[in-house]
Amino acid sequence: MTFLVTEPCIKCKYTDCVEVCPVDCFHEGPTMLVIDPEECIDCAMCESECPVNAIMSEDDVPDDQRDFLEINEKYSAMWPVITSIKDAPEDADDWKDVKDKRQYIESTSENKSD
Repeated sequence: MTFLVTEPCIKCKYTDCVEVCPVDCFHEGPTMLVIDPEECIDCAMCESECPVNAIMSEDDVPDDQRDFLEINEKYSAMWPVITSIKDAPEDADDWKDVKDKRQYIESTSENKSD
């Protein structure tokens, strides 16, 4: 089992969660964070830190968010690790209650280390 970052994080990208992670499994993309499922130790410390409830156990992910397991796997291999809190985007509060944000996932931070 692992924890996942789900749709509410998109365009909000609050980073409160990264400071409590004991294994540095968060990765930062242009519009959201993801969790590396191979690094996550299921400690659940990050879950309560997320102000938009975007982090949840893979066992608790609703059916309409199940694709976020693949999204977290894919982008954690591409995006850099983030270990310290940063300011949220200026418009993060405007996005926190918006639904259906998948189209705003951007992958332009890809690390080309092949």
